[in-house]
Amino acid sequence: MTRSAFAPAAVLICSFAVAIAAVQATSQSKAAAQTPATKAAPATTPAPAAPAKFVRPVKGRATVDYVQGAPKVIGNEIVTVMKVKNTSPGSIALFKIDEYWYDKGKPPKVVTGDTERWLKPFNPGEIIELTMKSPKKPDLYMNQYQFSHANGDIKPTKVKQLGDGAAEPSEKKATEKAGPKKASAKKK
Repeated sequence: MTRSAFAPAAVLICSFAVAIAAVQATSQSKAAAQTPATKAAPATTPAPAAPAKFVRPVKGRATVDYVQGAPKVIGNEIVTVMKVKNTSPGSIALFKIDEYWYDKGKPPKVVTGDTERWLKPFNPGEIIELTMKSPKKPDLYMNQYQFSHANGDIKPTKVKQLGDGAAEPSEKKATEKAGPKKASAKKK
């Protein structure tokens, strides 16, 4: 019984010893940093990223802009890459694209397709890239896409490029070379 009475006292003495050693180590490092012979190196690690801000999800119809890549046959698959930008005021929960491939029949029948999901919240202004891979089948004629999310449907708008609408550098150069259009005067 006497042994158990000394155990808490031994733990307390050890913790004081560790605390004193830690205080001495920090005071020594501060003194070393204050010496004029050594200069502190600039911090090379970047600041931590700001935590993501919660954006309330859209209920009902959401809107997106998308750029569709040309479908390419790779092996036994038809691969389509699509870039999508959220233009809604809120985030889109469980964003999903369904791709359907039809045959040449009258009426056309769905032959193959794929579904791609974005499981994270799709925030306003964010651009994501989804890759759809459908099995290659004979007599494929056309494809169609259906956009949806957990809280409703989506109104997609096909655009030539995503972003703020600025022209690409090649388009700017073409307009600069042409110069301003001159009005021709008609003679009577």
